[in-house]
Amino acid sequence: NILPTKCTKFDVRKRRVEGDIKTEQATQHRVHRVKKMQQSLDKALSRVAMVAVGVMGGASAINSCIYDIDGGKRAIMFNRFPNPLTGETSGIQKYVIKEGTHFKLPYFQDPKVFDVRTRPRAIPTVTGTKDLQMVNITLRLLSRPNMDKLPIIYQQLGLDYDERILPSIANEVLKSVVAQYDAEELLKKREQVSLEVRKQLTQRAQDFNIDLEDISITHLTFGKEFASAIERKQVAQQEAERQKFVVMKAEQERKASVIRAEGEAEAAKMISEALRKGPALLELRRLEAARDITATLAKSKNIVFVPGGGGGGGGGSF
Repeated sequence: NILPTKCTKFDVRKRRVEGDIKTEQATQHRVHRVKKMQQSLDKALSRVAMVAVGVMGGASAINSCIYDIDGGKRAIMFNRFPNPLTGETSGIQKYVIKEGTHFKLPYFQDPKVFDVRTRPRAIPTVTGTKDLQMVNITLRLLSRPNMDKLPIIYQQLGLDYDERILPSIANEVLKSVVAQYDAEELLKKREQVSLEVRKQLTQRAQDFNIDLEDISITHLTFGKEFASAIERKQVAQQEAERQKFVVMKAEQERKASVIRAEGEAEAAKMISEALRKGPALLELRRLEAARDITATLAKSKNIVFVPGGGGGGGGGSF
């Protein structure tokens, strides 16, 4: 009876050990499977990363091979080395590239973009007139580059051509034109001065392949001394005009007195002639005087007109 019991306990232990071994083997198998799946996932992620890097590299390469020119702009191409495929030489090319998307060779080609839209610019200057008066003038320009001459403009002036040229030639032309006029003529002949400035400045700008679409003088002022002199001159002119009016008024009054005296003399002469011919004029004057007196008295509230009695004679009393 004792031997079977021992065998049973041994079998139980054996089964337990076998169970633990199987459990461990299953665990190791699962770990192996997990590791294998992880390795597969890592390989897949590596492939995805490589594909992504390749796509990004391709996109970057494509992006470096194209460039855009927006509306209102033009470009010229700068080659660092000669291009044997197209036969282009190194340096700035002679053609102008229009708006749109274009291709280039990275590093070997570099496009230079110009803004060819009309741009406003105000240029102030201080200069002297013919009579040595200082004047402040502001000139407004609307300018743009000559699109056919962009390669020459870039080679000679660069992208900031307007900053280099317009202020200098505008000051030069303004000083030369203003020096031909007096200060008073600048005010009276402003349109003529503006036309002369426009003509000369347009010619000077064309020498640098710059087109000026509009030129106008927007501000023109003089110093305080000249303004005071103009004010005093206007006051003197107004006083002279007033004195001139007084003289003209006195002259007209003198002429009126002469005409009045001549009329009175003529009237006296006519009256004397009429008296020599008879008393009819005196009777007429008496009747006119009586009529005027009667009209005046009739308007008074303190006077009452009473018709006179009598058979044959008319008349009345007051």
